Amino acid sequence: MKEKVISEINFDLVFKCNDFSEFSNKLKDNKTKLIFESIFWEKVFLSWINTILKKDDYELPNFIFKKKSFSLGLQIISNQEIAFMNKKWMKKNGPTDVLSFPIFFEESLNNLEHIELGDIFISLEMALEQSYEYKHSIYKEMLWLASHGFLHLLGWEHNNDLDLENMLNFQEYLLTRLD
Repeated sequence: MKEKVISEINFDLVFKCNDFSEFSNKLKDNKTKLIFESIFWEKVFLSWINTILKKDDYELPNFIFKKKSFSLGLQIISNQEIAFMNKKWMKKNGPTDVLSFPIFFEESLNNLEHIELGDIFISLEMALEQSYEYKHSIYKEMLWLASHGFLHLLGWEHNNDLDLENMLNFQEYLLTRLD
């Protein structure tokens, strides 16, 4: 992979998290508590944006590589809320783990300096269930879901098995860049 030198990136995050005090006994350790902090997610997304902008050997919309200022919204919500959104916007019944709503249109962004990428919604309850199912931490599961939602905001889709495999591999790569 070729790596480019990039100048400083500006990033803004709108972060909201429901009160999940009923799960406090499951979310005790300091690393897990980070998933409820805006500054943690700002650093994560900024790291991912920098990682993506340094690489040019995968397909993302070209306008992304020319921008230096990004923002997005992240909300950690309940199963009930994500089920409502899943039904309303995706026409699917029941809760899901992550929903992404990109808001850019490539042709409208060419002259803009700042890009609002869209919003990511993660169900904490689904993330907890999946962390138990896959036998890893809630911290890792939340990062995994956030990376998946983030790639969707950048226009990545998985309409077939190969696209999904490529996306999942790239998610793994993004997670390794945080270590």
